[in-house]
Amino acid sequence: MTATAAPLSVLGDAIPETGAPAPDRLLSGSPVFTTWNSYESANGKRFAGIWRSTPGAWRIAYDEWEYCEILEGESVVAHADGRSWTLKTGDRFVIEPGFEGSWTVVATTTKRYVVVLD
Repeated sequence: MTATAAPLSVLGDAIPETGAPAPDRLLSGSPVFTTWNSYESANGKRFAGIWRSTPGAWRIAYDEWEYCEILEGESVVAHADGRSWTLKTGDRFVIEPGFEGSWTVVATTTKRYVVVLD
């Protein structure tokens, strides 16, 4: 059996991009997102980087798989069925496709993310 070497990607400096929730998803506040996307696969289906948001709340609907690690701040992610999770520095979690609910940033939150699209 011959092993094939996997490519290695070193996450380097990324240019920050700013944005906000779409107006039809905004629930409260005026959150501003800053994203440093450090990696994108050649097929455009895998991403990794850092994301930050100022306080506010918006509706979320995931069609991707995302691993997150909270680096600083506090957020509450609520599922449409009423369950909710308070996420703080050091928390790690996965959101799977089909998740719908809301994301509320209580204190400016920074997360590390890895996104995989189907």
